Amino acid sequence: MNENELMGQMKISKAVAKMAVPSVISSLVTVVYNMADTFFVGQTGDPLQVAAVSLTNPIFILMMAFANMFGMGGSAVLSMALGAKNEKRARQTSSFVTYASLIVGILFAVILIVFMDPILAVFGANAETYEFAKGYTFHISYGAPFIIWSAAASFIVRAEGSSKEAMIGSMIGTVANIILDPIFISVLNQGTAGAAIATTIGNILASGYYLWYFLKKSKVLSLKWSDFTVRESILTKVCGSGLPTAIFSALMSVSTIVLNQLLVVYGNDPVAAIGIVFKANMFITFLQMGIANGVQPLLGYNYGAGNMKRFRGVESYTKKCCLVAGIAATALYFLFREQIIRLFISDNEVVSYGVDMLVAYMLSGPVIGFLFVNMNCMQSVGRALPATILSVLRQGILLIPLLYLLRALFGLNGVILGQSVTDYIAVILSFFLWRKIRKLLEKQAAH
Repeated sequence: MNENELMGQMKISKAVAKMAVPSVISSLVTVVYNMADTFFVGQTGDPLQVAAVSLTNPIFILMMAFANMFGMGGSAVLSMALGAKNEKRARQTSSFVTYASLIVGILFAVILIVFMDPILAVFGANAETYEFAKGYTFHISYGAPFIIWSAAASFIVRAEGSSKEAMIGSMIGTVANIILDPIFISVLNQGTAGAAIATTIGNILASGYYLWYFLKKSKVLSLKWSDFTVRESILTKVCGSGLPTAIFSALMSVSTIVLNQLLVVYGNDPVAAIGIVFKANMFITFLQMGIANGVQPLLGYNYGAGNMKRFRGVESYTKKCCLVAGIAATALYFLFREQIIRLFISDNEVVSYGVDMLVAYMLSGPVIGFLFVNMNCMQSVGRALPATILSVLRQGILLIPLLYLLRALFGLNGVILGQSVTDYIAVILSFFLWRKIRKLLEKQAAH
C-alpha cells in the first residue's frame, strides 16, 4: 500500500482505524509504563514510597513535555512535507527532532543532578519522603536523553506511516520496565530508586530500536548531522506546532507540584492517593489522546494536499470514536473504582482517599477527547496559537487558580474537583476556537 492510498484515498473509517489503533496501543502502553512504577512501589505496602513517586512524577511529565513538543511538532511538519512530496524537509525535520531531543535530555540530566535538593523541596518532599524521592530523581536524571528521544521518535516514525513500528518501540520500553520493576524494587530492595533504574533501562532499549529503524528501515527519516538545521523555519515550525502539547505537559508538571503542595497539608496519605489516581485516570485520558494523536498525520496530509472534505470527514469520525471510548472507559472505571485503587495499595486510609479522588477525576472522562481532537486539528492546519491557549488554560492559568479557589470554598473536596471543572471549560472553549478557524479556512478555500 502506498502512502497516498492510506492518507488520501482509503475509506475514512478504515484509515482512522489503521492510524489510530496502533497509536491507542502506544498510548495505553505509555499508561501501563507510567502505572508500573507506582504499582510495584505500592506492592512494598509503604505509603511513603508511593508518596515519593507521586512527588517526583512532575520530573517525568516535564521530560514528556519536551518529547511531545519535538515529537508532535515534528510529526505535524513531517506529515505536511510528505503530503507536499518534499523529502529534503522530511530528512531535516527528523534530524532536528533527534538532536534537539538529545541536547535537551543532557541539559535535563545536568540540572537535576546539580540542583536536586532545591528541586525536591519545591516539589513538596518532606523529612519522611526526601530520601525515597532523591533515589528516584538521581536514577531518572541520567535516563533523560533516552526518555525524551524515544518518545519523540515514536511520533516521527508514526508520521511516516509506520504506526506498527512506532507501537513496537513503545512496547519494548514498557515490557522491559514491567519486567525490571519488580526485580529492582523488590528483589534487589532498591525501592523507588529501583523504579527509576527500570524506567531508564526500558527507554535505552526503546531508543536502540528506533535507532535501528531510522538507519535500516526508513526511506526518508534521517539521523545525519548534515541534515540537522534550525533554519528554513524547521525550528520555529516544529517547536511552534508542538508547543501546545508541550505546554500541556509542562503545565501538567507545574499543576501536579501545586496539587501535591495543597494535599501534603492534609498528610502524606492524600499525596500517595493522588499519585495512584493520577496514574489510574491516565487510562481514560490517554485512550482518547491516542485516538486523536493517531489521526494527526491523516489531518496534516490532507490539509497539505488541499483536501478539506476528507479532513472534515476524519475529524468528525474521530470525535465519534473518542466519545464512545470515553463513555465506555469512564463507566468501567466507575463500576470498579475501589478495586482499581486496591490494585496499587492495600492501605485503607489511602484507598479511602483514592476512591473519592478517582470519581472526581473521572467526571470529565466522556468528553475530554473532543479537546484533543480540536487541538490536533488546529495544529494540523498550522494554527498553533489557539491550541497553545487551550493548553495553557487547561493545565495552568485556569487550573491552578481554580485549585486554590475551590480549596478555599470546599477544602479537600474542592482540590480534587479542580481538574474536571477545568476540563469542561477547556472543551467548550476548544469548540468555539476550532469552529472559528475552520470557517475561516473554508472561506479561504472557496476563493
